Amino acid sequence: MKKRNVLLKICSLILVIGYFSGIFTAADAYAQEDILTITQNAGYQTNEVYKPQASIVIEAQTGQVLWEDNPDLKWNPASIAKLMSVYLVFEAMKQGKFTLDTTVKATDSDQAISQIYELSNNSIVAGVDYPVRDLLYATLVQSSNVATVMLANLVTANDEAKFIHMMNDKAKELGMTNSTFYNCSGAETGSFNGYYKPEGIDPNADNITTARDLAILSYHLLKNYPDTVMYTSPTQITIMENTPYAEILENHNYSLPGLAYGYEGADGLKTGSSPTGGFNYAATAKRENTRLIEIVLGVGNWEDQEGELQRHAFGNALFDKAFATYEYKQLLSKGNQTINKEEVILEQDFYGVIQKNTEPVFTLSANTLTMNNGLAQVSPTIKAPSAEFKYAKKLKALQNSPLLKNTKKKNSFSTFFLNGLLIILGLLFAVLSKLFKKEATDANKAKKFNLLLTIGILFILAGIGLSIYTVIFGPLI
Repeated sequence: MKKRNVLLKICSLILVIGYFSGIFTAADAYAQEDILTITQNAGYQTNEVYKPQASIVIEAQTGQVLWEDNPDLKWNPASIAKLMSVYLVFEAMKQGKFTLDTTVKATDSDQAISQIYELSNNSIVAGVDYPVRDLLYATLVQSSNVATVMLANLVTANDEAKFIHMMNDKAKELGMTNSTFYNCSGAETGSFNGYYKPEGIDPNADNITTARDLAILSYHLLKNYPDTVMYTSPTQITIMENTPYAEILENHNYSLPGLAYGYEGADGLKTGSSPTGGFNYAATAKRENTRLIEIVLGVGNWEDQEGELQRHAFGNALFDKAFATYEYKQLLSKGNQTINKEEVILEQDFYGVIQKNTEPVFTLSANTLTMNNGLAQVSPTIKAPSAEFKYAKKLKALQNSPLLKNTKKKNSFSTFFLNGLLIILGLLFAVLSKLFKKEATDANKAKKFNLLLTIGILFILAGIGLSIYTVIFGPLI
């Protein structure tokens, strides 16, 4: 019998150890899983040589981070810098400075830039008028440096240095805290052979940014100018149609559906490569209601052109992981809801990011509802989703909302002050009634005593009553 009990205890111990070791092994495996492992497990052939230096994935509606690896590493984004130039172009159009149909007359310098072999370009002929619409396609599809310069000069009336300062000012405004721009297109100004030279700007400096900052830029670009994807999604497009200058442009984003690494739902954004930055990729894809943004920087090196393809393998694998794990959807409807055992009335539908097959956890604070999904914001300037609500019972609202935090704070203070004065005044009348009692004659003593004391009691009761009313229902005014 004893042997049997001992054997049972040993077996139980083995099972317990095995169970917990399995949990810890799984946890360790997950913790050790990096972007290289994720990409290889997704079925892509790659190795350590091409492993990105930095990467990040965010959800496009909320700006919440779903994945990050070295997101604040400072890096040369190469042609991804064109996204900032495009942002300023869209902003200028929103301000009414010009339209998509506005034309830009090409200069001799523009034509000369277009013929620099080392730069990615489209064909430009001096004296020809190019619509802004076509220059946007050339910038975002063909990654044309000359088209970017022409658009930048349109924004600032040919003040090249002013546009660089605008890029840096906009970066600060958007919360891109680790970015500095020295050119509008991603190519060093020194590589333009003197045809593009912003005054006072270092001609040999590379633009510097981070994966996080580029995600912030992409977030604002898509949020403020959603039509951007119209210019980033074509795999091929003809500009200057029905003119002698018609030209077919080819997209270098091979993750667009129909191309070598075609990914379902991908419709942007921009690739970039340079000798100092390797191969970079800013992407966006949408499936159902979920749109993701990702940045992949520093894939391989310039000498090995295989990195141009490998960046898409890493990007697609990160998209797979994020889409499989998270979704953006409506979590609560406007109107009456029971949340954390409280009856509340939501003033609008509530949308958020949630891990699939999990239940949302909500927080009620003052009159604002938020969700705790464990995800950080990509920037403190981008606020997490929230919704205003009211408690179904006004008494509960006052019990759960700090009085001094609502819009009636000053009125509450004033009301309590006046109520206190009423009580003090009542006490004063009561004291006066005592004094008059001593001095009054037997004939009129009772009359004066009753009058003053009655007034005093009324003031005291009024002060106490109004104070109770203020606590329960709020100030009268």
